[in-house]
This record gives sequence, C-alpha cells and structure tokens, in this order.
Amino acid sequence: QVQLVESGGGLVQAGGSLRLSCSASGSIFSINTMGWYRQAPGKQRELVADIARGGSSNYADSVKGRFTISTDNAKNTVFLLMNSLKPEDTAVYYCNVGATHRLTKRYLEVWGQGTLVTVSS
Repeated sequence: QVQLVESGGGLVQAGGSLRLSCSASGSIFSINTMGWYRQAPGKQRELVADIARGGSSNYADSVKGRFTISTDNAKNTVFLLMNSLKPEDTAVYYCNVGATHRLTKRYLEVWGQGTLVTVSS
C-alpha cells in the first residue's frame, strides 16, 4: 500500500500565502507524477498543478504565476506554494500520486484525504 499525508491547509486572507505538503510512504518502487487537485463546493474536482519525475510541470490557467509546485524526491514529498490567494481558490485540495508498487511493479494512483483551504475576502 501507498499512503499520503497532507498538511498545510487553513484560513488565510485574500492576498496571503499558504504552502501545502504531501508525503508519500509505503510500498513505493518509484513515483511517476505528483500533483494537486482541488474541489470547491458544488464544483467538479480540477487539476491545480502536477509535476512529473523528470521535473516538467503543468498548471491550471487560473493559478499560473501565483502557485508553484515542487518536490523533494528524496522524501517523496510534493509541495504547493500558493501566493496571492483569492477567495475563488477556496476549496479542498487533494494530493495525487502516480507510483509504481515496489513488489508488484503495478501502477497505482493514490489520493490524499484532502486539506481545506479557505481564503477570506
């Protein structure tokens, strides 16, 4: 099994910053991608940003220039630095990891439990 532990959500005023962290552990042979999704009330879950093992990253248009995704590969950890936060960034943020299982060598997609980010106006 692969487990994800997220941290860093909370309440912040508009214009403020937060940093989310997500650490993966368990039966990991390798990690292929790490990313963050979010789901606001009444809306579908959407990709915020992801990063591949080689370092290439993708961002939703709505967060480009404000959010930065990065990893600590030695610790199987992904970060999301969120600057210039807006009320519309309010959502539950979910970590997502694509990994190869250490024993079976099968591809796994794992979701974190979610962390709430609330941006007040």
